[in-house]
Amino acid sequence: MRLTWAQPEDLVPAEVAALREQGAGEHELDSIERRWADAGGSTVLAPTGASAQPAPPALRALARTILDELHTLQAPSAQEPDDWADIAVLLPPPAAAPAGQASFDRVHGAWLGRAAGCLLGKPVEKIPREGIEEIARATGNWPIERYFTAVGLPSEVATRWPWNRRSAPTSLLENIDGMPEDDDLNFPILALDLLESHGDDLTTDDVAQAWLAALPAGRVFTAERAAYRNILDARPVPETATHLNPFREWIGALIRADVHGWAHPGDVRAAAASAWVDARLSHTRNGIYGEMWAAALCSASLVAESIDEVLDAADTVVPPASRLAGALRLGRETGRSLAAGSLTAAAALDVLHAEFAGMHWVHTLNNAALAACALQAHGDDFGAAVAFAVTGGWDTDSVGATVGSVVGGLVGADGIGDSWTAPLKDRIATSMPGGPERSIRELAARTLRLSEVTA
Repeated sequence: MRLTWAQPEDLVPAEVAALREQGAGEHELDSIERRWADAGGSTVLAPTGASAQPAPPALRALARTILDELHTLQAPSAQEPDDWADIAVLLPPPAAAPAGQASFDRVHGAWLGRAAGCLLGKPVEKIPREGIEEIARATGNWPIERYFTAVGLPSEVATRWPWNRRSAPTSLLENIDGMPEDDDLNFPILALDLLESHGDDLTTDDVAQAWLAALPAGRVFTAERAAYRNILDARPVPETATHLNPFREWIGALIRADVHGWAHPGDVRAAAASAWVDARLSHTRNGIYGEMWAAALCSASLVAESIDEVLDAADTVVPPASRLAGALRLGRETGRSLAAGSLTAAAALDVLHAEFAGMHWVHTLNNAALAACALQAHGDDFGAAVAFAVTGGWDTDSVGATVGSVVGGLVGADGIGDSWTAPLKDRIATSMPGGPERSIRELAARTLRLSEVTA
């Protein structure tokens, strides 16, 4: 049996890439990579996270040795720290909380938007942007204005760009019967349970215990799977995030952010602090900041009057010299050009794909830049925002979910549109303890009560 995201031989190229992104010593990395390649190891991370065949015992043993060597190249960064106190020193003054309180309509809109945006992206996850466009055009859905369908899709297009097999049966327009299970919704449900139980006294160890109690190991991926293994190995926080975890700056923490924001409407610093407690279990540096940023977006979206107000507030929780801050600046600048008409949608995506060429499709940086671009360009138009996010062709369901959450919180449930919300039927399927489904209205009501407690 092969468990993806865990085999030592699969972790080597991912760790080399992670260290290069962090600016580790190029000479040392080149030497290690040559040694690995000379022994027959792959220097490219397979798209699924696992190589096709099990490694011979000698190669696997070498992989373990090399991973130990690579671990010594992880080093702290003054510009991209992991500890909250060190992060807070770098941040500008907290954004002033907008006037007003969160309403049920806006919290409900945030939950509906997260589900709808995720659902739009589910069947085309792992399909590149050119394939997404070809599928949409072939079914009369370009520009994208509704959920994907297989009705009328020519067989040659379906063969060239196969749907996400796990998701397509329940996420195509003709099959949707409520929101199907997805980790992008399981994590918010778990976060709501945690914050109802612990509030602002939540600790990272509480999060770890909840994972063990509620999350099957096979339902978590990349950095979360590495952290899960480390929890079972009794490694302490923050070693859970750094030991044999080359995915520590990928998008997994960012998708866990929303409830930390919704619990603190308008208080983006408190939202970011709560998200940091969660993120440090599995992530470092920009992986942590991604969750902090997304939580701040969600916090501001419930009370702000414009998408600029939301984005400006969220920028204040990201260390300004970090790589994430640079990615967000690019995303917003590109979004402004798109909104002004000086870039087409295709040209805007070209800018982002050129900047992040070679980066894995579930990294934090590229996906956050895409989310910022979608929000900046289309932040008060739910359909246009989630469509652009999904059209980008990276982590389609996760970016669709985050963008949908933020726009849904800003415009409220009534501003999303029945074509997106009606197929959800007020239901989210889940494997979380407590039953196989959740009412979206009830999740929103619980979240609103939680925000009133933490205010």
